[in-house]
Amino acid sequence: MSTFSMPRNVPSFNDPQRRYEDAIWSSSGRSRHTSHTSNFSEKLGIQLPGARNRELPMYKDKPYNYPEGRRKGRKRLVLGLLAAFVVWYLWWTGWFVSRRDDPFKREETGQGLWGMFSSKEGVKTKDWESRREQVKEAMKLSWGGYEKYAWGYDEFHPVSKRGRQMVPPTGLGWIIVDALDTLMLMNMTKELQHAREWVSTTLTYDLDHDVNTFETTIRMLGGLLAAHYIQTDFPNYCPVDLGKDGGEDLYLEKASDLADRLLGAFESKSGIPYASINLKTMKGIQSHADGGASSLAEATSLQLEMKYLSKLTGEKMYWDKAEKVMQAVDDANAKDGLMPIFIHPDSGQFTTQNIRLGSRGDSYYEYLIKQYYQTSEQEPVYLTMWEESLAGIKKHLITYSSPSNFTVLAERPAGLDNALEPKMDHLVCFMPGTIALSATGGRTTKEAARAGKLTPKAVEDLDLAKELMKTCVGMYKVTETGLAPEITYFNIHSPPHMLSQGALSSPSRADGFDKDPEAKWRKDFVIKPADTHNLQRPETVESLFYMWRITGDEIYREWGWEIFEAFIKHTTVPDGAGFSSIGNVNHIPSPTRDNMESFWPAETLKYFYLLFGPDNILPLDKVVFNTEAHAFPRFELGRNFLTGWKRKLRDRDGNTIIDKSAAVDAAKGTVVKDEKVGDGHKIGAGHASGAEAISNVNGMKMQKGKPEVAKSEMKTIVKKEDVASVKS
Repeated sequence: MSTFSMPRNVPSFNDPQRRYEDAIWSSSGRSRHTSHTSNFSEKLGIQLPGARNRELPMYKDKPYNYPEGRRKGRKRLVLGLLAAFVVWYLWWTGWFVSRRDDPFKREETGQGLWGMFSSKEGVKTKDWESRREQVKEAMKLSWGGYEKYAWGYDEFHPVSKRGRQMVPPTGLGWIIVDALDTLMLMNMTKELQHAREWVSTTLTYDLDHDVNTFETTIRMLGGLLAAHYIQTDFPNYCPVDLGKDGGEDLYLEKASDLADRLLGAFESKSGIPYASINLKTMKGIQSHADGGASSLAEATSLQLEMKYLSKLTGEKMYWDKAEKVMQAVDDANAKDGLMPIFIHPDSGQFTTQNIRLGSRGDSYYEYLIKQYYQTSEQEPVYLTMWEESLAGIKKHLITYSSPSNFTVLAERPAGLDNALEPKMDHLVCFMPGTIALSATGGRTTKEAARAGKLTPKAVEDLDLAKELMKTCVGMYKVTETGLAPEITYFNIHSPPHMLSQGALSSPSRADGFDKDPEAKWRKDFVIKPADTHNLQRPETVESLFYMWRITGDEIYREWGWEIFEAFIKHTTVPDGAGFSSIGNVNHIPSPTRDNMESFWPAETLKYFYLLFGPDNILPLDKVVFNTEAHAFPRFELGRNFLTGWKRKLRDRDGNTIIDKSAAVDAAKGTVVKDEKVGDGHKIGAGHASGAEAISNVNGMKMQKGKPEVAKSEMKTIVKKEDVASVKS
């Protein structure tokens, strides 16, 4: 059980405009109790005889006596109530239905009737605090195995009980640094002190070795920054001695040193970072595959980390390098906000037409909306880009499975004008939570409605998030182990029915996952032999966390609990060495892969812990999580940091306007005579003309001196001052 008091403030960076109410971070006010210490009658909501006077002393030598006539009546009443309770309990736990439908799976878990009475969960009320503590126990088991068999190593192989360095001799702290903030949030003080000592005495990035720019940024830089944030602003989470082992700036100093070494990756002709960097020489290195191209996700998922570090240190160079990437990618002129998954750092041009939100593409879209929220909605260019992308996803990628009409976020391997591939990487399951975040800004739906922010579009987006969430949960429920494969394919309608043609009705969540092995819904999911492994990935749990926080619907916690139980049952390593990824989710027992990914303690267990915990810890409208589940605070831009770039002028179809005269004509609202756009296409009609033209180059317009996000359907038009620059 956690012993710390709840932190009561969110950092403001000394900005008086930030107003955080203590109630946000204070405990809910409900008395904490666990079901195994609660009185059984209280949990059932009934009052057994004698319960009303339980506060009276019950002397062993002077029992209560009743008149003879009343004693018989009371005896019959007690027996009747007990009989009624037994009948009710047997019905409620499913003893009158088939074992296949037993909601507690007694035969699988080994719990009989007495096991349910003695369970920590109680009988009726879900004890989420107890469930959260079980997640902490899983973290302790994972960490204990790592400490015992592989301490300080970058990799941990719990079956063979050994470690391995990715970068000899000292390693990168791949597991330790990635999990620092998880140890803090779970108040694992002893383990945290050990980790901090290692960071202080052993961790160095002065290593003559090539590392992946993206992975090192999101895990190591992100982990150090989040540890600094939580340690600084919520010291109750980490009551360790800061007077030794590097002092209170230990994590920030390590982060700054690492970031300085990573900056060399951004020294390309286009500003697109190289795939790798040598930490000692600080020289960027092109990918050895894919023709030297960098992946979209890897190039555009460094921004939250670099911009937060700039805010902490006042060093603008991190900010500028990160922003230049966004400009270069946007200038490459993808259609409908959907970017191909490879872009070359020399040319700044896409090298493929492959469009997907799985591997190589995913976190580009995630970081668009999160950059908007990180700087407190003061950079609306990122909201505009997100809305364009989401509209493109709805138009080109959302289809439906057959025969049950689950919502599928598919791929276009040969480009938007070519065939759809009904495939979803597990990585895609970050998307339900991200869409929900964008719909309310991290507020609950009730809060958003009260603030007038729950617009029809927001409701539509939330509906899409709910349907995609159901699909991702189905990827778990369809397997023998209850764990999702790395990749799932889907049977779809022929020809594909797209969301743009109208939404189709999917199974309701109540009966949508019939446990019958021959149930109709199972036919929609296709798992190929090469894709049956499970790497302990966090994306589905992450989205369940977002969906629960935003909607308040307990079904997302229930689905999360089922998944957690499946992990415990099928990925635990014998002899207490922890947990391992597995090789086949459709085989029991599943062969292990003998590896604990760093994102198991850093992300998956963290999101489980937050999902089952109070909803006022790291509230979504006050923080942003990077793509490795490291929390950073939202902050104001202030005087020193601004959006340092503008989008190129675009026509109404989103195509970049290359011809200068066409740009000038756009300002006047005249017909553009540009071969790329097509003769006779008018720019800005109905919106503005000439000097009154509005620009959403930065996604905003000015009204009475206040910024206002432009409508998503409004395409880029040009401002008067931009015309002058074009002419020159």
